[in-house]
Formats: sequence, structure tokens, C-alpha cells
Amino acid sequence: MTSVEERRPRALFAGASRRWVRLLPWGVAFVLCVALLPTTIIVLTADYGLGGGVTSALAVAQAAPLLLAVVRPLHAWYVVFAADVAGALALLTVDFQERLLWPFPPMEIVGYVGLCLALGLRERRRTLVLVWLATAGANVTLGFFAPHGSGARELLLTILGGATLLLAGALRERSEVQRRLVEQETISEAERGRRTLLEERARIARELHDVVAHHMSVITVQADTAEYRLDRLPPDVREEFTTIAATARESLGEMRRLLGVLRNEDAHGELVPQPGLAQIGQLVEATARAGGPVEFTSCEVEVPEAVGLSAYRIVQEALANVVRHAPGAATHVSLSVSRPDEQRGGEWDGQRLTVLVVNDPPPEPPAAPLEASGTGHGLVGMRERVRLVGGTLDAGPLPDGGFRVAARLPLTEKDFT
Repeated sequence: MTSVEERRPRALFAGASRRWVRLLPWGVAFVLCVALLPTTIIVLTADYGLGGGVTSALAVAQAAPLLLAVVRPLHAWYVVFAADVAGALALLTVDFQERLLWPFPPMEIVGYVGLCLALGLRERRRTLVLVWLATAGANVTLGFFAPHGSGARELLLTILGGATLLLAGALRERSEVQRRLVEQETISEAERGRRTLLEERARIARELHDVVAHHMSVITVQADTAEYRLDRLPPDVREEFTTIAATARESLGEMRRLLGVLRNEDAHGELVPQPGLAQIGQLVEATARAGGPVEFTSCEVEVPEAVGLSAYRIVQEALANVVRHAPGAATHVSLSVSRPDEQRGGEWDGQRLTVLVVNDPPPEPPAAPLEASGTGHGLVGMRERVRLVGGTLDAGPLPDGGFRVAARLPLTEKDFT
């Protein structure tokens, strides 16, 4: 059922977003059909002296297919082209004045030009060339049988039809190029967002490795040295500590092998401890030295290393966005702990660290506006880090032109689950 619907031709401008644009081809075709049908009958009968029966048949064959041209212009062209040639041959049987156009009267030219417009907006370049060659060939061939001698005006249909096909075909190809460009930009943006997300996940994995590896190393050292630090350990307890140390070393090795898959060829392991809450103050000072006033409010609290690392990276990315998008703007960074009695309705059972970064509008309007939605690639990394520790993130522009980033990170094991 779907494949049949996909093969079914669509009307011209059927994909337009505005209703009047979708109805425009039908309106034009209807007006041409209604106007040309009686006009053809009157002109062929009164001016050219053609019989009424033949005139009516030619008028219907030349005007009615214009409605079909909205959906199937090539099929309509077959009918109209044959009817126009037949009409030219029929006019050879009557005696009409030399001033009248032949082989194609004016109303036929008007209908044919409208049909060429529909063809150019739908068909490919090769088809348009063949249509024009058929038109020119028929026009030149009929010129040899001109009752009053051939002239330049007899080629009017070929000239106008070719110009219309060329113009409409150029418009169609330009529209097609623009559509493909928009599609490619959309795909590129989606791929760029996906790549950013994957890179951020790999970076988080590397940082978590350093955090977890530190604890695993401590466990290994404590288990290995237990028999030397503790007096008179029973043999079974000593064996248990040996097993714990071996398991910890094996787990650490597995983590390092897994990390090797995530690292790039040019990436090297970091040999310094991962930053946490204690380093946020240094980050704020560095940003202030870069040219923007930053106010920092901290709190004394012990947090898991994963939470401290996530908080540091969130502040780091938020401050980097301020420098990029709002240089010189006053910024406020605060760390606070919300307790159950401070939360509305007891929504959380444990403590949470609230990381808040708010910047005012820049002193001078930036060259590009602040992000109006959460589509920035920097926010992708923030959301990944918040989701990693089971927290929430609220980020967006402020009414006065500033920007606000608020992350709430759980501090207890219960909240992580």
C-alpha cells in the first residue's frame, strides 16, 4: 500500500507549507481551461470558418487536459500536442484570412505555454529537450504547408514554448538544489550533534576510569599490605586479602583495556588527578582574568568524585559559553547543598548539590545572538554528565538577554540508584 502511494504522482506545489500555494496550480489550470474552451470555439468558428463539430472537439482536446497537467503534465502534453497538430491540419481545409496566425492560433499558444510551464516544473531536463524538439519539428514541418507562405510569426509557438521550458526548468533545478542543501545541512547538524555526544561520552568514560582506577588502586594496596599492617592475621583471612588484591588488579586491567577502545590514537592518558569542587575556584579566577567579572559562592561539602568532576565540567562549559557568546558579561557561579526540608513536597530523599551559573546580558550586543534553545553542543555534554550521576539540568535564555544553567546532582548512594 505504501509503495503504491509513493508511485502516485503528486500535484505541483503539493509539498508547499501554505495552502494557497498548493491551490495555485489548480486555480491557474481552471482559469485557463474555462477561458480557453469557449474562446477556441468562437475564434475557430467565427474567424477561421471551421465547422462547429470539429471546433468543439478541438477546443475540448486542447483546453481540458490543462487540468490534468497539474498532476501529469507529460500525459497532458501528449493530448494537447496531438490536438494542436490536428487543428493545424484541419485549418488547411478552410480558407481564412492571411492576417490570422497559422498553424497555431493565439489561444492554442496561450494554453501550450501554460502547459510548458507545468512541464518545466515537473519533468527532467532530457524530457524538456525532447518536448521542445518535438514542438520545433512539428512547427517547421507544418511551415512547408503554410497556405499563405511561411514567416517568422509561424515559429512563435516554438520560441515561446522553448523559453518557458527553459525558465521553468531552471526554477525547478534551483528549487531542487536548495531542497537538497537544506536536507544535507539537517543531516550534517544531526551527525555533528551525534559525534559531539559520542566524543563527550568517551571523554566521560576516560575521566571515570581515572576516578575509579584511583579507588581500585587503593583497594589493591590495602589488600596487599594488610598482612604487614595487621598483626596475627589468620591464614584464611590472609588468603582472603590476597584474593581481593588479585581481583582488584584484574578489574583494573580490564578497565584499562576497555579504555583503550575509547581513546584516539593521538590521545594520551592523563597523569594528573581529575578536578573537582576544590578546583572550581581556580577556574572562576582564570575566567575573570580573561576579561569578565565573575562572582563565586562556594560551600563546604564532601561529594563523590564523580559528582565533583561533573560539577567542575558543567561550570567549565558554562563559563566557556559566556566567554564565547557574551564576552564581558557579569557572571554569577554558586554551589549550594539542598536538603530534604528545603525541597518542595519532599521530592528528593537525600541531599543534592546545586550548581548554578547565571550571566547577565553582554555590555555590547554580540555579533550572533545567544542560543534561543537547548540545541548547543555544549549543552549535550552537560546533559550527559548530569544523567550519568542521576541529576537534572535546567538551561536556557533569560528574559533580559542573559543565560542560566542550573544542575542538581545527588550526593547519596540512594540518589544514584
